[in-house]
Amino acid sequence: MKLSNKTALVTGGTSGIGLAIARRFVAEGARVYVTGRKPADIPGITALRGDVTKLDELDAVFAQIERLDILVANAGTSATSPLADATPAHFDDVFAVNVRGVFFTVQKALPKLSDGGSIVLVASAVHGKGLPGLSAYSASKAAVRSFARTFAAELAPRRIRVTSLSPGAVDTPLLTTGAPDPEQLKRTYETWIPLGRIGRPEELASAALFLASDDSAFATGSDFVIDGGFTQL
Repeated sequence: MKLSNKTALVTGGTSGIGLAIARRFVAEGARVYVTGRKPADIPGITALRGDVTKLDELDAVFAQIERLDILVANAGTSATSPLADATPAHFDDVFAVNVRGVFFTVQKALPKLSDGGSIVLVASAVHGKGLPGLSAYSASKAAVRSFARTFAAELAPRRIRVTSLSPGAVDTPLLTTGAPDPEQLKRTYETWIPLGRIGRPEELASAALFLASDDSAFATGSDFVIDGGFTQL
């Protein structure tokens, strides 16, 4: 039980990768809180209503948590738009969730985080790759990758480790949101990925467990890319 006697918070943890991470943490002995915009009833997990773009809701979340050993800043959006068609609303929405939301989630967690704790920021494998239609999204995830470095430097005196987890295409509802043919989109992803398939949420949960636990005790500021080789080969 790698997380015995640990308390963890996973934002955006009511579905997809976040839920898989939360369930794995519970299986490893942690007491786990998750947040989401909609209330959820998840066995063995305390679900709190919380929108990371709203500071008062973040305050309400942390008011219900006495202490934390692990924070996984997972809440995010994958909205896409071609550069020529992108609106200010699109840009602002992406950065509000993926950048501002992560920044203030971590800031407001600091008083509750134990010295020697772990923060995992969920970025994306495309933070360092140019793909059409992903200008705002990729830039927002590049900011998250940068946060891992700067937060790690600032929190090193407290022995709080900060790392980023960068998933590639993973089989969750978010992957195909808005796609006219979700199955065709998945097949397209598979042709791009050297391992010939998209990832499973449970595989990202295993990676998050490694980063959150003492298995990665000498890692901070680093990025763990789990994308089947898409951005690496």
